[in-house]
Parts: sequence; structure tokens; C-alpha cells
Amino acid sequence: MLHHNKTRKFGRKRNVRTALMRSLAHNLILEEKIITTEAKAKSLRPYVEKLVTHAKTDSVAKRRLVEAQLGNDVAATKKLFTTLGPRYAERNGGYTRIVKVGVRSGDAAVKAYIGFV
Repeated sequence: MLHHNKTRKFGRKRNVRTALMRSLAHNLILEEKIITTEAKAKSLRPYVEKLVTHAKTDSVAKRRLVEAQLGNDVAATKKLFTTLGPRYAERNGGYTRIVKVGVRSGDAAVKAYIGFV
């Protein structure tokens, strides 16, 4: 039983799931909006919002923390600290929005758009 366990597994092992979240976060940070399944978007939201919260205060420790979470992704870390962090400096959470887009024709999965507010 999976009581008190909110993490979705997506039928993947831990390291593959981590790579999936890093990849989705990388694309969301650089593109500022992506279309994915609703379940992946709901799992991605807290992952990215914590990174943006860290990026609001620019320090070496915060940069290293964010870079480690993104798998040493320099481009995404730079954009977080130069663009997104200052943009949401006055906002207390709620940096992303999820909107259902439709249903994927192949397997009827619910597609959703996730983007920064």
C-alpha cells in the first residue's frame, strides 16, 4: 500500500525518474512553457517551484544547490538566477500554472500545459 506517499513513479526506476524530472525542469525553465501529460505536470510543479524559491536569493550556496538538483545544468541555472528569480522576488509561491489542453489521440492521456505565471 502507498499510504502517505505522494510521489508518482511513472513506471520507471528511481534514476530514470530523476532524469525525467530534470529534463522536464530544464525544458520548462528555458522555454517557460511546455506541454506534457497532466500527471507529469503535477509532479513537475513542486520540483520547479522549489528551484525558483531558491533562485530568489542569489548566493554561491543556492547556486550550487539548484545546479545539483538540475544535474549541473549551467544554462538553466543561469536563467533561473538572472531572469526567473528576480521576476518572482515579491511573489510568495505559485509561480506556475497548469491548464488542461486535451486528450492525446494515441493513448487518451490527458495533456496539460505548464508554464510560468
